[in-house]
Amino acid sequence: MHTITLYTRNRCPLCDKAKTAILEMQEQWKFQLEEIDIETSDELTERYGLMIPVVHLDGEEVGYGYVDKMDISIRLQKKNKIK
Repeated sequence: MHTITLYTRNRCPLCDKAKTAILEMQEQWKFQLEEIDIETSDELTERYGLMIPVVHLDGEEVGYGYVDKMDISIRLQKKNKIK
């Protein structure tokens, strides 16, 4: 099963929209959603502070800022074909 990691923080409207879009994709694709608050780590805050939300698919960055649901769906489709 694939894992989508969503790097986020509190009081982030774009993060909320990204999470909603990702959850909607679970109706079509099987994956685990891991949500990480970057404010729990100085390293993550420094790395992603200006980019959030950041989305990784199986450890690979696939989007940040405005999350494109269609792009992530296409990437999930490609990964499922590779299996």
